[in-house]
Amino acid sequence: MPSPHAPLPAPPVHLVDGIRQLELDYRDASPPLMERAGAAAAELAQTLRTASGPVLIACGPGNNGGDGLVVARLLKAAGIAVHVLMAGDESRLPDDAAKAMRAWRQAGGSCHAALPAEHPALIIDALFGIGLQRPLAGDIEALVTHLNGLEAPRLALDIPSGLDARTGCVLGCAIHATETLSFIGLKPGLLTADGPDHCGRITVADLGIPARDTAGCGHLLSQALFADRLVPRLANSHKGTYGDAVVIGGARGMIGAAFLAGRAALHVGAGRVFVGLIDTSVPALDPFQPELMVRSAASLAQAPAALAVGPGLGRSAEAIQAMRHALGGNAPLVLDADALNLLAEDEELADSLRQRTAPAVLTPHPAEAARMLGTTTEAVQGDRLTAAHDLAKAYGCPVLIKGTGSLIATPSGHWYINATGHPGMATAGMGDCLSGIIAGLIAQGWPAEQALLAGTHLHGAAADRLVADGIGPVGLTASETASAARRVLNEWISQLTPTAP
Repeated sequence: MPSPHAPLPAPPVHLVDGIRQLELDYRDASPPLMERAGAAAAELAQTLRTASGPVLIACGPGNNGGDGLVVARLLKAAGIAVHVLMAGDESRLPDDAAKAMRAWRQAGGSCHAALPAEHPALIIDALFGIGLQRPLAGDIEALVTHLNGLEAPRLALDIPSGLDARTGCVLGCAIHATETLSFIGLKPGLLTADGPDHCGRITVADLGIPARDTAGCGHLLSQALFADRLVPRLANSHKGTYGDAVVIGGARGMIGAAFLAGRAALHVGAGRVFVGLIDTSVPALDPFQPELMVRSAASLAQAPAALAVGPGLGRSAEAIQAMRHALGGNAPLVLDADALNLLAEDEELADSLRQRTAPAVLTPHPAEAARMLGTTTEAVQGDRLTAAHDLAKAYGCPVLIKGTGSLIATPSGHWYINATGHPGMATAGMGDCLSGIIAGLIAQGWPAEQALLAGTHLHGAAADRLVADGIGPVGLTASETASAARRVLNEWISQLTPTAP
């Protein structure tokens, strides 16, 4: 039996084909999956309907519409007034949805061809599900726009209509849900790109299907992926036990970036942290963190330590030389910011990365990812998961593409999505803070890939904690986030430490 302190397993995040396979495996389930989905949605709908008035259910021409019809029948049986708006040709419903329509009519229900005049207490979006691939347009676009403008909570069934289940991109327009009930499991489109702005609160109804991996699925980042590293420190230890982290960067005008990364590495527990500056004309001291040991970048680029290369690095001849030295060494690397831009510009550097045997992780934002792939930022954002996979294969390293629903992909094809963090992190220095966190964990002996997973999750959780404490989201700073990361990391360790009997 697992310890009561053990974190729950990392939930799978399914691609559409994986969900379809699970549906096929349970096609003969009793009661049928559509009935189970409708029952789960009806139960949730009753908690969301806090005002008097009818429930408006907008049903589309597929099985998502069938789910909505089951909800309608069950709510009507519970004595709740229901208006069903049928958007599509009822005669062309697929078999399961057609069966749900017959049951709805046999229960005395009817369908409206136009929006009822009565203002709804709750709107249920059952227009389109995870199979949608074309942009919403015409009358459907007008309907979605109208529903978004009504002052009532909106519950989306499985996914907000108009949202791509793989990419999280809006297809023309999409429902702005206040609540999304995802059936069977999570899908990447709920969690990345436009997904979080359209899904509201996400809950999962597993429909009685046990959680399991499906072909090509990823996982939601959670402590379960790195819980074995969250252990208390031994009393018999010293600073050497917790390793050295080195930050290489800090060109003229960007020294703060290197210091931010160094502070973050220190705050997550690295035994010693060195900052190697490109600009050596400044005083060799961080006055706000005097524990950092400041040197020249040239003297540290091949240090036997965990190296974070890129914060404020610039693209000068000195920066390129530091990159060559770092890539030529055997230290684990965290490559960010201008280190990534140099890889995109210099094929010799890129080849050095591909040929090295020591671990490295890459942490681009979408524009940096686009440069490395030779494409556009819009193309990366249009399919963040594919971009992450392509980068991991091209450079032979685990890759994090930052942004809403940060995505991590590995050369072996594994991928993860992070749900911690918020828009208050859209400020200068946050990426430097993350680089330092990851390097600080690697310095303490964490495998580079595991440090990337944990650092990403911790970085967002620290920002979430600050907002919970009344700091931000507007005006949140990277410096504050580094300090909060220390607090959250120690709490995680404490929570996972068994108490004495």
